Amino acid sequence: MAAKLKKGDKVVVLAGKDKGKTGEITRVMPKDGKAIVDGVNIAIRHTRQSAQSQGGRIPQAMPIDLSNLALMDKNGKATRVGFRMDGDKKVRFAKTTGDVI
Repeated sequence: MAAKLKKGDKVVVLAGKDKGKTGEITRVMPKDGKAIVDGVNIAIRHTRQSAQSQGGRIPQAMPIDLSNLALMDKNGKATRVGFRMDGDKKVRFAKTTGDVI
């Protein structure tokens, strides 16, 4: 199945402890059905000091299920994603406005 959400998309969280928050997708893991979104689903990770980092308690964005995310349209509302042929190219479009993404 084609990926409805991709890296760089602005999304809104539909369910969970961060419901209503928005952010940008930094990584998609299609095999697991999850994505990492900036500023959403933050967990504290305790890391040991190394030459590269000081270590300590570091906040880190954890994966969130793709079913709990929805694309944000130009009005800032959640929308579903559809596919259609635009000439000879397959494009994604927002179901609420019909705009090509």
